[in-house]
Amino acid sequence: MIISIFVGKISESILLQGRMKRIVMMMLAMTIGFVAASAQSAKDIYTEAKALYDAKDYAKAVPLLRKAAAAGDKKAQYRLGRCYDKGYGVTKDKKEAFRYYSKSAAQGYAKAEYRMARAYVKGKVVPADEKKARTYIKRAAASKKHGEEIMKELREDAAKGDNTSKKLLEMVK
Repeated sequence: MIISIFVGKISESILLQGRMKRIVMMMLAMTIGFVAASAQSAKDIYTEAKALYDAKDYAKAVPLLRKAAAAGDKKAQYRLGRCYDKGYGVTKDKKEAFRYYSKSAAQGYAKAEYRMARAYVKGKVVPADEKKARTYIKRAAASKKHGEEIMKELREDAAKGDNTSKKLLEMVK
């Protein structure tokens, strides 16, 4: 009798563990699905925001860029940084621009790495740091997607007399 009660309790426990395992697995699947949907949504939001940005409709682009940037989209973070850097649709704020460039650069976005390098050479928003500037500009210049474009911009700006671009070009050599 005691053994059958004990076996019954073990069976009940195993069934509960099986149910719990299924519940946990379902919750995990739902979470993964939600994260994937959010990532897709951030990409879609960024695409819409970029079209508005390109059309110079910054008042409509900025809220969408904020939403996509908050969801972790590196391009949205960079583009929002540009808005703060230039005062497009927001009050110009170099510190806020740096904050968004930093988030984007942390994800390896070359255009943001380039902006970080410039900031560390100039030393206005953050203390000048040649080592950090060199690290960022080398990463940006090595980018397969944007490296050539960044180097072209650097050369053009250096030819126009921009000292920051001249310093960055020296760092890449």
